Amino acid sequence: MTSSRPSPPPPSPPVSAPPVRRLTLADLPACLDLAADRGWTREEHKWRLLLTAGRGYGVDAPDGDPHGGLIGAYVLTSYGPPRTSPDRRPRASVGMVLVAARHARRGLGRRLMRHALEESGGAVAFLTATSYGRPLYEGLGFVPVGTTVMLTGRLAPAPGTGASAPVRDATAADLPAVLALDAEVFGADRTHLIARLPSFADHFVVAAPRAEPGRPPGTGLTGFAAVWPNEGTAVIGPVVAEDEATARALITELASRVDGPLRYDADLHHRGLVDWLRARGLEGDSTTTVMVHGAPDVPGDLDRRFAPYSVALG
Repeated sequence: MTSSRPSPPPPSPPVSAPPVRRLTLADLPACLDLAADRGWTREEHKWRLLLTAGRGYGVDAPDGDPHGGLIGAYVLTSYGPPRTSPDRRPRASVGMVLVAARHARRGLGRRLMRHALEESGGAVAFLTATSYGRPLYEGLGFVPVGTTVMLTGRLAPAPGTGASAPVRDATAADLPAVLALDAEVFGADRTHLIARLPSFADHFVVAAPRAEPGRPPGTGLTGFAAVWPNEGTAVIGPVVAEDEATARALITELASRVDGPLRYDADLHHRGLVDWLRARGLEGDSTTTVMVHGAPDVPGDLDRRFAPYSVALG
């Protein structure tokens, strides 16, 4: 009779490479410091959303690092499977991938991304990549599927947009219809994010037919959008609409409520809308690449998805 020895435990990470751990809201100051280290703005409002609606992971500075804090981080936001697609795999967005400048080009970014793919549990993963990070993601099997341009400035008033339904403030009665429309357009269930819009955003609006006797509240929505504060600018997103005219109406209404500069992350798939935004005063040429892992494209209906919730969330 023979006996088998138990498998040896996996080796512990060397002292110079602390383990990847879960982040909590207590790590928010360290996340902001890490972002500032790489020249990003200290987006506290957005980080709070990401660390509560998603799962943050990070690596602490090793012993002997005089700076301390986090030396790497990312946020993984998981979504439920699409309701109509034959591909029933869940979806996941990878965002805020950061490595401290003093630890760059040492393999930490690759280690974090491998960890993200493992934590996603086989989900179709997508992200928005800068030109700096794109080679890393391509090396891990992500493929480019689109381009986003960041536009900023003050949006000049525009004449009638041609939308088929007027724009008004969203109400609690609209939420079921908003969730249903978003799941159809986004291609996955992100109830945990959309339900946070009333508290996260400064303004949350819908395009909907005027109330009529016998029509249940919230029915017939043709779009919705929100604007939220972010370190000196107001970010418009998400924007979901049945057509470009409705998207313009939603954007125009939100811009009229903002006293200051706007940011709009526009997918170049909607070139007509990009031209319209530029003609109304927004400008910029900073582009990022939308990339996906495990599927030929991002989920959903790009024709009706005009702006992401944020580039970290899709």
